[in-house]
Amino acid sequence: MTSRVEHPLHDLRLERRALRAERARVGWWRRVVRARMDLTVATAARPADLGADVVFSLPLDVGLEVPRPGELQTALEGTDAGRDVGALPALRDLDARLARYEEGVEQALRRVTDRLVERLACDPAAVADLVPRVSGHG
Repeated sequence: MTSRVEHPLHDLRLERRALRAERARVGWWRRVVRARMDLTVATAARPADLGADVVFSLPLDVGLEVPRPGELQTALEGTDAGRDVGALPALRDLDARLARYEEGVEQALRRVTDRLVERLACDPAAVADLVPRVSGHG
């Protein structure tokens, strides 16, 4: 059995790179699922209009930039609130499962990073193997 210190540095770096890529993918999916939930809720129970309560507290140039309710409504067009509201429990469940998976990926990434650091601490010369060789022609 290979000890942690003997684990090839190159393999640790590849494993870490794969875990970082997986973390990015799961993060993207979580953002998609949460955005879908936000759109579903916004379509079913439209939020209050922007600026209605604070328009007189804002500078005029800022107040003039507030989008009108109709402009905001176009962002919600194309969604079927009745169908989408029924999907909220499944979307919440999917987000919870993605969160648990994301935490598992984070823990694995921390473990492999710790092993990489441990390996480099025990054998600092191993870093030389990572640096591309430069030709003496120059």
